[in-house]
Amino acid sequence: MSRIIAGAAGGTPLTAVPGSLTRPTTDRVKEALFSRLDAFGAIAGARVLDLYAGSGALGVESGSRGAASVDLVESDAKASAVCQRNADLINGVLGRKAVTVHRSKVEPFLERAAEAAAWDLVFLDPPYPLEEAAVTSVLQKLCAHLAPGAVVVVERSSRSPEPVWPEALTRFAEKKYGETRLWFAEPFVPDAIDAGDVPLTQDGA
Repeated sequence: MSRIIAGAAGGTPLTAVPGSLTRPTTDRVKEALFSRLDAFGAIAGARVLDLYAGSGALGVESGSRGAASVDLVESDAKASAVCQRNADLINGVLGRKAVTVHRSKVEPFLERAAEAAAWDLVFLDPPYPLEEAAVTSVLQKLCAHLAPGAVVVVERSSRSPEPVWPEALTRFAEKKYGETRLWFAEPFVPDAIDAGDVPLTQDGA
């Protein structure tokens, strides 16, 4: 059973999506991912967007760890209902509406997002069968809604190719955990390269 690992609701069990429709991030991978994000200082006070949210486990984990707000985007009726249940759980613990569920397909959601909408941390965990061109299209639409210094995390099968990054995004790290591979990207800043700045980290597979 999946659970919230740390923060205000640490140890609390999460409701899972019934059946094989979704592919939840394992607690092992989730713990490693959030340890890294904590090291980046990417969670506390962040505006978080969890695309293809499934049960919403990554988003509610962020809420438990101090994110300012979390948007869960999921199109499937059963999965979005589970998202809402898990959102209600963390909102109850926090005593405020930190997590909001949006029942929507990802690309229309990004297209409808207000021009001023900007997120600091984005999880992109699309279904493995989703074609790479579709992943690239979502990343392109996402670029218009990233805050300066944002972190984008893409989770795919370890057998999947690296995403084709839009010019506005730069991959700065990746990590493989068994059958799962995580890529980390940030908005491309030409001035930072001109000034000789280096990325947050450089990890191999």
